[in-house]
Amino acid sequence: MEYVRAFVAGGLLCAIVQLIIDRGKWTPAGVAGSLVVFGVLLGFGGVYDPFVAWAGAGATMPLCGFGYWLAKGAMVEPRPEGFVETGAAVFRFAGALFAFIVAGSFAAALTCKPKG
Repeated sequence: MEYVRAFVAGGLLCAIVQLIIDRGKWTPAGVAGSLVVFGVLLGFGGVYDPFVAWAGAGATMPLCGFGYWLAKGAMVEPRPEGFVETGAAVFRFAGALFAFIVAGSFAAALTCKPKG
């Protein structure tokens, strides 16, 4: 049942975002940036926690989940002092996800044929 909830939640999030891109006047980059900011705001507000507990990976893998992990890292770390410590606290949770994204993009660039 956990897989079904993750699939439904992630699918609904992606479907809503695709509708916003297709029907709205937003660019894909604008929607992507907005999703990260939306996830940060919901993460700081504590609204995203119950959704993550229910949906699991369906809530944490889209871009709003990346924003959630950024907010979670800043909230869990005990009061960092200074800019560098705050950045380290933020990427403590999101660092592994960020590394996976970079490595996956690099692998896709090596294996796929570019158009252009």
